[in-house]
Amino acid sequence: MLSAKLAQGAVPKLERPGPLRERVYEALLELITTRALRPGQHLVESELAGHLGVSRQPVREALQRLNTEGWVDLRPAQGAFVHEPTEEEADQLLSVRTLLEAEAARLAAANSGTAGIAALEALCAQGEQSVADDDVDLTVATNAAFHAKVMELAGNVVLAELAAQVDRRVRWYYTPVARQRGKQSWIEHRELIEAISARDERRAVEVMKGHTEHTRSTYHHRTQI
Repeated sequence: MLSAKLAQGAVPKLERPGPLRERVYEALLELITTRALRPGQHLVESELAGHLGVSRQPVREALQRLNTEGWVDLRPAQGAFVHEPTEEEADQLLSVRTLLEAEAARLAAANSGTAGIAALEALCAQGEQSVADDDVDLTVATNAAFHAKVMELAGNVVLAELAAQVDRRVRWYYTPVARQRGKQSWIEHRELIEAISARDERRAVEVMKGHTEHTRSTYHHRTQI
């Protein structure tokens, strides 16, 4: 049962007014992305509606949209289930991420000033502390914020838009390996900051490619670690 899967208070009641179907969609997508709703988990409309404090109709509409986008599988005569990503899906997504992030790192090295560097250092310190505290949720959120900041410093709007399209799926794949990546991930972030600060575009690309490849490799080997 869903109620046995989610911690008390994990699902906030949705506030009105507003486009309810969109708010339900965003709430469910966040629960899937953070793996509060696990891959393969059966999603019962009535239970979800009860947790969110809404009727079943916006939940049904949200599940249909999530199915179209590949987050949920609707199975005839069985119902809705959180999609279980294949290794190939993860590999394709994380490979595309490497291309986007490497270019962002290069542009950030070319364009960043002292304020941008300071922002990256602050996020890195926060991430290091979250690892020390074994706070996986904060580690994942801070990792996403760090990469988003690099993308912002790159100054390319189109690149940022493309990155935003894959951001949630990147978090989805990163969450189960965040603890395994641990301190090493933030060591690599420090190396990236050094390259950006030195305005060394080539080094920034090299570090970012290595960093994203380590995450991809860790994801594929997560069951063997």
